[in-house]
Amino acid sequence: MIEISGMDNREAETCAEALGIQPYRARQVRQWIFKRLAHSFDEMTSLPKDLRARLAGECRLSSLEAVDLQVSEDSTRKYLFRLDDGFFIESVLIPERDHWTLCISSQAGCAMGCRFCLTARQGFRRNLSPAEIVDQVLEVKRAMDEPDELTNLVLMGMGEPLANYENVKKAVGILTADDGLNLSQRKVTLSTCGLVPVMRRLGREIIVNLAVSLNAADPETRDFLMPVNRRYPLPELLAACREFPLPNRRMITFEYILIEGVNDSDRDAERLTTLLRGIRAKINLIPLNPHPGSPFKPPEMERILRFQEILIQRHYTAIIRKSKGQDILAACGQLSGRQNEDEPRSAWNPAGMKGSEPSA
Repeated sequence: MIEISGMDNREAETCAEALGIQPYRARQVRQWIFKRLAHSFDEMTSLPKDLRARLAGECRLSSLEAVDLQVSEDSTRKYLFRLDDGFFIESVLIPERDHWTLCISSQAGCAMGCRFCLTARQGFRRNLSPAEIVDQVLEVKRAMDEPDELTNLVLMGMGEPLANYENVKKAVGILTADDGLNLSQRKVTLSTCGLVPVMRRLGREIIVNLAVSLNAADPETRDFLMPVNRRYPLPELLAACREFPLPNRRMITFEYILIEGVNDSDRDAERLTTLLRGIRAKINLIPLNPHPGSPFKPPEMERILRFQEILIQRHYTAIIRKSKGQDILAACGQLSGRQNEDEPRSAWNPAGMKGSEPSA
């Protein structure tokens, strides 16, 4: 089946010509998908009926099967999607004060092996296609009462985005294109654990906000928490950050998951201020989100505040990020991509959810 959502305008027109369809029809179809969020080809009333029937037989509007929706007490929504080959991925819709942020996945599973991350426990399954990345956004927007309120996008879900660089690059292009979903490049953030060569490509080829999952300020601790540090050690990573092109007033966000007794001491904070010297940096302090089977736990709030204080005293912007959706394992580091038959679930029909508020 042809996946139109994973094509840019030129590819869609070329595909239409190969099928003997006038290219302008491809533009019409893409408008129905990206601007009107059509659920079916039958809705595309500007197309002849026989063409709609043909498209329904040869193309599909989504590469994902919506399986489950869980809603947190704080209104965070975690979506479970099944892929064609039976693997699962998760996306998380996060409420903000005046908009929504969607956290999407770039891979099924993850090969990076970070010790604090639940996704790492299932290992790597495969890369997602451009359509599977884009369709997460489309499926969620189709289910929203006010889809225009989804303004921010973060590639911080399952997987390492830079390990699937070409497909992520293409998907981001479709999501930010005028004739695609037209999301602002200023509101798209990509998070990486530090694949240095690809970070350099990213800086040259895509305009997005960069977030770096750092989590330690010394090599030994980062080696322990994040195996990627043995391949691309801290000096290489920080050099790539210093070279990363930043538009005016933008900063690199460094994500620092605080783990009791591992990386939360005063000395760790002081090392961090030295490590980031000379980089336009913002630091997100994230108390560890524990999950079943994890040997780690978050520090007490007093310790977290002390860590933040040291950073602020050294003139860094340091924000304690409150993780949302913890009660449904939707917070940072908690996505598993697996169905848990013991968890309460809501049937989810993207076409029929508007106006309803499912319970977790």
